Amino acid sequence: MTILDDIIATKYEEIKMYKPVGVNAIDFPQKTTLLEHLQKRNGVISEIKRASPSKGDIKVEIDIVAQAKKYEKAGAAAISVLTDELYFKGSIDDLCEVAKVVSIPVLCKDFMVSEIQVDRAQHAGATIILLIVAALEKQQLKRLNDYALSKGLEVLVEVHDEQELQVALELDAKLVGINNRDLKTFDVSIERTAQLAKSFPFDGGRVLISESGMHTKEDAQFAYANGASGILVGEALMRSENPGNWIRQATSEEAVR
Repeated sequence: MTILDDIIATKYEEIKMYKPVGVNAIDFPQKTTLLEHLQKRNGVISEIKRASPSKGDIKVEIDIVAQAKKYEKAGAAAISVLTDELYFKGSIDDLCEVAKVVSIPVLCKDFMVSEIQVDRAQHAGATIILLIVAALEKQQLKRLNDYALSKGLEVLVEVHDEQELQVALELDAKLVGINNRDLKTFDVSIERTAQLAKSFPFDGGRVLISESGMHTKEDAQFAYANGASGILVGEALMRSENPGNWIRQATSEEAVR
């Protein structure tokens, strides 16, 4: 059993306790789309990440509303919120609190295996959901992707190897994320982006996003130089004393050349 297997098994247990969401009384600010942003200019998807299985506690006690506002003010392309409770110490409430105060896209970062999770994410203000190819059967992936799109959500399809990339392309995913972290071992190498970008067709209105392992402006430059339009950054921003400055440096003219 890998860590990913454990997480997915937990998700199936959790969704048994979920109740269908009702009418949403919250009036969330209108959001732009991530795809439109990344088609125009490179950007940072800035993450609210309290903890992780590989790093343990990162910053459990944090004012997530203040953090989200810092991200938006610095020009983040979107905000990703970890909503997994057991392994990442996040919550669906974290997502809702962020979605209420920002006008940029909000990604529900979780391990989606069921439509009810998609509904909960949208109900909490998410405009993007994550679907992980390694965590889903091909038909399950297609079903959840179609369902999310039918609800007006954007879908970030995450891959880690050549075979998974081909699955994402068969799905005609517009937002394709290369996870530089192997979810089975949790080993990280940003070279993974460079490797898979060689097989990525930069046409059809799709964009490439590099996820995990981004700690410096040089890491951002490496991802952009290898075709990424966006980078997803969590730990570095959560540990930074000035996350806004990190974002500004990673999206400066010098960084995106």
